[in-house]
Amino acid sequence: MNGTGSLKKKRRIKTVDIAYTALAAVILAVCSWISIPTTVPFTMQTFAVFCILSVLGGKRGTAAIIVYLALGAVGVPVFAEFTSGFGIIFGSTGGYMLGFILTGLIYWLAMSLFGKKLWVEITSLSVGLLACYAFGTAWFMLVYARTTEPIGIMTALSWCVFPFIIPDAVKLALALLASKRIKIPNTKD
Repeated sequence: MNGTGSLKKKRRIKTVDIAYTALAAVILAVCSWISIPTTVPFTMQTFAVFCILSVLGGKRGTAAIIVYLALGAVGVPVFAEFTSGFGIIFGSTGGYMLGFILTGLIYWLAMSLFGKKLWVEITSLSVGLLACYAFGTAWFMLVYARTTEPIGIMTALSWCVFPFIIPDAVKLALALLASKRIKIPNTKD
């Protein structure tokens, strides 16, 4: 009897993990549709990524990011401006979306090594964002060179990174503040 109860509990935890992951992927999609009009318009995608990782932990948060990208890849309009498809992912800015996976993996690793402390969260999310910027910029330069013409690193950074640094830093801070108000069980990673 005790073995059956343990099996049910494990099955329940897996069901809960799936539910949280699916809900987080939906939240990421909704935040992708929210566009803040400025000189360079930006979405709330990075806010959602930071918040999801902080609330769900590295394992479930990274899984939610992968589910979000998979949904978009197969045609569900979850990306910015209700777009979808492999063309978006393999397009010039798709590397930044794929870079969200790096952010999740870096967060997951940091939480595993150092525990969930505020300084670890800030550092790992910041390093994850830098990794996302680096991967996305390299991707952008390769795709842009193949489809248009080669560009230099400073041009790519001035188009794709510099305008987003301050908004992303603000989104990181807001996501950490918001995530402290949300309590989800079993987010040790």
